[in-house]
Amino acid sequence: MAHMASGEALKGVTKDDMLGFEVATADVFEYTDPVDDSVSSNQGVRFIFTDGSRIVFRLSGTGVVGATVRLYLEKYEAPSGTLDQFAPDVVQTLAQLALKLSDLAARTGRQNPDVIT
Repeated sequence: MAHMASGEALKGVTKDDMLGFEVATADVFEYTDPVDDSVSSNQGVRFIFTDGSRIVFRLSGTGVVGATVRLYLEKYEAPSGTLDQFAPDVVQTLAQLALKLSDLAARTGRQNPDVIT
């Protein structure tokens, strides 16, 4: 599994680009089925930050042509924090960072997602 430790530089990404987030780990992750122990490799790219927040990029679909890029954003908020915030507002900075890290708009030709859930 490819892995980047904390403190390693992301190619072409400056500290200012990171919008206050610090990478704890980044990897291409795999999934191990808890029933049969089968391993599915290359399930996506994951950035885990020192505050517990995460950005995950995954492809879904049966092939490369016509595949959907799924972007998952999870912003950590401590139990003592403001847990009643509007979710899109909470992850807005993570979304900006995800777009900087991936250059997704240039790679896909899309400026906005088709679906937000």
